[in-house]
Amino acid sequence: MRFLLGAKRAEGDDRLLWSRDIRFARRLAEVVPSGQVFELDAGIVVIGPANELTDARANQVAAAVHSPAFGLVTLDGNLPEGERHLMALSAAVQQSGLAERIGMAQTGQLMQTKMLDYFFTLKNVHTIAYQPIVELATGDLVEYECLFRPQMPGLQQSISNIVQAAIDTDRTIELDSFIVRVILSRVAELQAARKASGESQLHLAINFTPASLLDDQFEAKTFASMVRAAGLSTRQITLECTEQQAVSDIGPLIRQVKALRRLGFGFAIDDAGAGYASFSLIASLRPSVIKIDREIAYGIAHDDAKQALVEAFVSFGGRIGALLLAEGIERRADLAMLATLGVDLGQGFLIGKPADVPSKPRPMETLQLKVARQAIGRRVRAAGPRARARGVRVAAD
Repeated sequence: MRFLLGAKRAEGDDRLLWSRDIRFARRLAEVVPSGQVFELDAGIVVIGPANELTDARANQVAAAVHSPAFGLVTLDGNLPEGERHLMALSAAVQQSGLAERIGMAQTGQLMQTKMLDYFFTLKNVHTIAYQPIVELATGDLVEYECLFRPQMPGLQQSISNIVQAAIDTDRTIELDSFIVRVILSRVAELQAARKASGESQLHLAINFTPASLLDDQFEAKTFASMVRAAGLSTRQITLECTEQQAVSDIGPLIRQVKALRRLGFGFAIDDAGAGYASFSLIASLRPSVIKIDREIAYGIAHDDAKQALVEAFVSFGGRIGALLLAEGIERRADLAMLATLGVDLGQGFLIGKPADVPSKPRPMETLQLKVARQAIGRRVRAAGPRARARGVRVAAD
């Protein structure tokens, strides 16, 4: 991007704003004393220090000029100067929502490619957070979901943005392979330390996309060998299928899931009730766990329609031999309602926040739930042995 070759070299804390509204950008530049302005064919760029070019200041100026669309991102001082401005500009345009309109979608994909390249170089920098999953009736720990936390100095991105970039650039298999290998490596170290101190084995849920599950490197026996090489058993792992794209041919995925289950892996369908995770798809895959989308769990205590949907899932899960897991539980009333409706398992900030090391969930008695615990307890106690047989283990900790 030759138009930015004259920009000052970023010190790692500079920011870049892009907008098509020249009046807005120029007015903003007036209140950013150290800012630089660059006029482009497709808009205008303002670059300035992060302590001057803030979200609050940009929003304040935007409100005064009828709220034009804009994108505001941090320059990555770890990248070469040319790439640094290209990636920041592309990210800002994408953030504004105007990329397609101004013909910069291809530039957006270039930015995504470079962002992923940068992501893959940081193998030892990214972190893993562990969020507990419990039985709602007893509070007993079942397993931890491994949540990958990208750490990208100067270009912080959420894992959802990384996944979407991988989907858009056809690199989901490369991404899943990278994440799984990092997780297994970290867990192997953690497991060895826990074993030395006499702590119990870890039981973990790891996210995959369907495309990756069908790749040769994740063929059931090959993946089982990879897990064992990390000092884990297949019965310690639940594969969580996070589907963000439709599956054109379900047959190979069904066969792969069956092969994985025969080797002892658990299998969970994520985001049931949203996207492509339909009843027919779930019925075909026969998972050990069905994860109810967090949007359904949130506010369910006061939403008859959501309650009816969860009741249907509970009945459906019982018929195909799957446990129901509600994610994103943040309110006591929602937790009480989910338990009352017969949901077996739960996770969320109310139960336990993701942590750098596996931490115990909050004791259920501290939540003071007023639910019919006796009836719920009977159902979950009956489901416990079945859950273990299907790959969901109750872990003592």
